[in-house]
Amino acid sequence: MSSLPPCPACNSPFTYEDGIQFVCPECAHEWTAAETAEQAQADRICDANGNPLADGDSVTVIKDLKVKGSSLVVKVGTKVKNIRLVDGDHDIDCRIDGIGAMKLKSGFVKKS
Repeated sequence: MSSLPPCPACNSPFTYEDGIQFVCPECAHEWTAAETAEQAQADRICDANGNPLADGDSVTVIKDLKVKGSSLVVKVGTKVKNIRLVDGDHDIDCRIDGIGAMKLKSGFVKKS
């Protein structure tokens, strides 16, 4: 089995090396190993301090956050346990005691 990365354009597993580049025979996309590493780095979800987050981590809120459609506020220092990472603008799904299920942006939390 090949250890080459799949094509980032069409996700084809049939990539091959051509010198220092990778080439996809299905869509003719060409890219380098450095671009693959940069994309992997960009795909990581990090907290406000740049620490990578993972499913099941605990985080602390670093800014008062108003809950949309309610008069509730998530206060600074609120600990959130057992987060789930999802795709989208609000990339953390969690449950906050006293408020319930919420979606948070990773830029407003720090890993604890």
